[in-house]
Amino acid sequence: MENLTKVYKPGQYPAVNQLCIAVQPGECFGLLGMNGAGKTTTFKMLTGNTPITSGNAYIAGHSIKTDIDSARQSIGYCPQFDALDSHLTGYEHLEFYARLRGIPEKHVRKVAVWGIRKLGLLPHGHRCAGTYSGGNKRKLSTAIALIGNPSVVFLDEPTTGMDPKARRFLWNCIIDIVKEGRSVILTSHSMEECEALCTRLAIMVNGQFRCLGSIQHLKNKYGNGYTLTVRVANEPSAMQEVQKFIETTFGNAASLQEQHLNQMEYQLAPSLSLAVVFQELEKARQLLRIEDYSVSQTTLDQVFISFAKMQADVTEGVPTESIARQIVRNKRGKRIKGGNENGAAVTGDIELLVRHSYASSNNQSFATHMV
Repeated sequence: MENLTKVYKPGQYPAVNQLCIAVQPGECFGLLGMNGAGKTTTFKMLTGNTPITSGNAYIAGHSIKTDIDSARQSIGYCPQFDALDSHLTGYEHLEFYARLRGIPEKHVRKVAVWGIRKLGLLPHGHRCAGTYSGGNKRKLSTAIALIGNPSVVFLDEPTTGMDPKARRFLWNCIIDIVKEGRSVILTSHSMEECEALCTRLAIMVNGQFRCLGSIQHLKNKYGNGYTLTVRVANEPSAMQEVQKFIETTFGNAASLQEQHLNQMEYQLAPSLSLAVVFQELEKARQLLRIEDYSVSQTTLDQVFISFAKMQADVTEGVPTESIARQIVRNKRGKRIKGGNENGAAVTGDIELLVRHSYASSNNQSFATHMV
């Protein structure tokens, strides 16, 4: 991808903003981000389902801007929502897509059987897809994406709705695909899934990559020290004693993050020696009625959450924060000109909020709505 950008309406905040990345053969690349970060829009551009605004991307050497038909021959795509016909069986789906892929007719049935076996759908192959569970529908969608052995496979949240056993089975299938030398780009909200499959990943915030690298690299670079989890006797006094002890012993190097019933979670600064932490806790364990404790490295979940907090609410393409700044500028300007001095909302502020909140649903003049 070279500065890949998508803006749905002129002047609107970009859904995808100048993405640059290269994915090598035999690599599983993870794309993380909150809902609305731009992951699915990126997939739609790369597969030719929506036009790009600017930039370009190349799949197996073919530009999606000028040679999308050739690029699609190397693409397998499992969309976020299953594109299945409820009246067709699993075998019929795969036979249909095999023909669309240009598989010779004499091999169509063989390819369908391979897909059903590969994704563990043998007991359900002759049943209509409308009777499938959510997990089996995701398996069938993944099997469709693998038809024709594409060199690049896009998987948009492939394990949604799957039970743990089915999820592990699909993970093994994806690992096999990567070992065959194909590139897999997947989106997921499961950090465990990304750690199991991805060699590299990127976190998207407001349509941009905010970090990129291996999982361990992201933990080391963006993780904030270590996490201390302490479980004490289920008594209010015991909780208070442990809190006071940790505050006195470790000072600002330990900050309380969460507290549930008799369990507390602290964030430890990187400068704090783990040997000192264990030594002090062991000394006070009996006295403070500490049942157990653990120290772990910052998890990928915590790294993700720290970036997710940067995701801004976008109203009619403009971040809410930007609207607030415009209102502040309006107030300052009016005060300078001798306007409203108490900072209360004035007509221009109301107009600004109304314009951004309702422009998409009401194209009439806002003059009639002014007070």
